[in-house]
Amino acid sequence: MALQEREEMGDNNNSTGTDVSQNMTIYINNLNEKIKIDELKTSLHAVFSQFGKILEILAFKTLKHKGQAWVIFEDVQSASNAIRQMQSFPFYDKPMRIQYAKTKSDIIAKADGTFVPREKRRRHEEKGKKKKDQHDANQVGAGLTPAYGGAYGTTPSLLQIPYPGGVKSMVPEAPAPPNNILFIQNLPNETTPMMLQMLFQQYPGFKEVRMVEAKPGIAFVEYGDEMQSTGAMHGLQGFKILQQNSMLITYAKK
Repeated sequence: MALQEREEMGDNNNSTGTDVSQNMTIYINNLNEKIKIDELKTSLHAVFSQFGKILEILAFKTLKHKGQAWVIFEDVQSASNAIRQMQSFPFYDKPMRIQYAKTKSDIIAKADGTFVPREKRRRHEEKGKKKKDQHDANQVGAGLTPAYGGAYGTTPSLLQIPYPGGVKSMVPEAPAPPNNILFIQNLPNETTPMMLQMLFQQYPGFKEVRMVEAKPGIAFVEYGDEMQSTGAMHGLQGFKILQQNSMLITYAKK
């Protein structure tokens, strides 16, 4: 049976993660049940990928599995760090309860040769691949965010200059001096303010996230001072909310 079918649901409220052996899969409960599954999985990936490579995230719509998820890491150390650092983290306004999963996930079973294929599992993987292919197609042609002069009067770091014959080239602009507001680019379209808040609030001095509805892919994050914003920039520069998108972080122009 699959991991989610074999997990002993009633005994997973222990918050220490010490009642079972250390392994690469962590079990999370007390999650906000109002969050849609796709957003939940993307948000979990955004928060937990800082601890190591994630092989898979499992979450389901069924009543039996609401408020729960499994995050499968590539190694045990990543799972251990995630449990230690994210225990009781306020995820969508509810403190997460995290421990090692009691049962082996299918993806790990495949790796050690103990996996038994199931039709239900194959359908799940095919659906996931189809969604990924669609997402990749949507990303084709996506480069730098078009120039924007919205909040804080900020524009992207590159400006398109027309040349005769309709050919365009990219001319770099002078970077903004260090300040307390960060300008985030190259975010996946699935990014929500809450996802960014959960990432950036881990750094001292966090105040707020602002996204521009008409311009997906960019955001502004404000801190108390420029030292705090600089710490967050160094910590999250190049971070991938999804595998295809590495965040580009600069200081916002005021």
